[in-house]
Amino acid sequence: MADSPDYYEILGVDRDADAKTIKRAFLKKARTLHPDVNKAPDAEEKFKEVNEAYSVLSDERKRANYDRYGTPDGPGGFGSDYVDMSDIFGGGFGINDIFDSFFGGGAAGGGRAARTRGRDMGITLQVTLEEAAAGCTKTISYDRLAPCDDCNGTGAAEGGHAHICERCHGTGRVTQVQRTIFGQMQSQTVCPDCHGSGQVIDKPCETCDGQGRTPSREQVEVKIPAGVHAGQSLTIGGKGEAGVRGDHTGDLVVTIDIRKHERFERQGDDLFCKVEVDGLEAVVGKTIYVDGILKDEKVKVEVPAGCAYGQQVRVTGHGMPRLGSGARGSLYAVVEVKPVKDLNKEQLAMIQRVVDERHGEDFVAEAESEGAAERTEAQEGTDDRKSPFHRKARKPRPRKRK
Repeated sequence: MADSPDYYEILGVDRDADAKTIKRAFLKKARTLHPDVNKAPDAEEKFKEVNEAYSVLSDERKRANYDRYGTPDGPGGFGSDYVDMSDIFGGGFGINDIFDSFFGGGAAGGGRAARTRGRDMGITLQVTLEEAAAGCTKTISYDRLAPCDDCNGTGAAEGGHAHICERCHGTGRVTQVQRTIFGQMQSQTVCPDCHGSGQVIDKPCETCDGQGRTPSREQVEVKIPAGVHAGQSLTIGGKGEAGVRGDHTGDLVVTIDIRKHERFERQGDDLFCKVEVDGLEAVVGKTIYVDGILKDEKVKVEVPAGCAYGQQVRVTGHGMPRLGSGARGSLYAVVEVKPVKDLNKEQLAMIQRVVDERHGEDFVAEAESEGAAERTEAQEGTDDRKSPFHRKARKPRPRKRK
């Protein structure tokens, strides 16, 4: 495996730099290398390197692994309770998109009216079926526009203040009058001084450029309740995109996705799994113990005698927990009957005798049934001849001579 690049050198910071120093260095370099302001051929590639360096050094776990092992993932990854969501927002919403929003989302330029309220952010978090059954806590790492640490979200540097824009008087829009061949026409446009925010700062914060928010790598714990279903959402208030200069912060909406399980299939709160028995076991019945969905859980499945292929054996109380309740769904064991292939000659002979006996009994029963049917038909024929509707043939009378 190739060694990771020197992230400290890319950002131009010491190896013992704190989080604020790393963040300031990243913002300073990212501003000069962003494709919107730098048209050099290698600017985009360098911008990606700076993003990668910040993505690692701003994450405590990744930085610790990088310092110790030379790679952000370390020798064995981060463990099942840690999820890096840095580039899954909106199907690929990562630090690049965060920085694009930072460039165009505040009072620092742009021709459109400023959107000062922070947006909600949505992610999809995958968990296993076992985690959905037992409930778990996941620590996720993601990128967002967070309140600026240096100005506490105000957008003003030390000694700076926000004032009502004198040009638009706080409306964020200005009226322009143009003369045309049809006369004078009025139109409203975004105020060029405050860029639609209605306020200007006499001494803006250098770190956030007066927005009161900066791109940031953050971590948050997500508590997933037992019995959660795929597609359900959990809302974490105030963890979405920060608003401009202290305006409303959006929420983080976490949508749960459950990975496909190798043994269980979920339908509502019920679980379905396959159990195998051979042909003889299906005839006489069998008790099987299978692993349940919860840790160290053993489920007793009573396969009844004469069980057919595909028959479902229900075990109540061993399915998925019902969300917000102590009850559980059912476990359905779907029986698969396999042919018997490991019998010796003596066993085969024993089974053959049973088959012959069954065939013999069937033959006798069939013969007795046929004989009874014949006797019944003969009896019915006799009864018909004795019936009052049966007319005997008469002998012809001799003719008298005249």
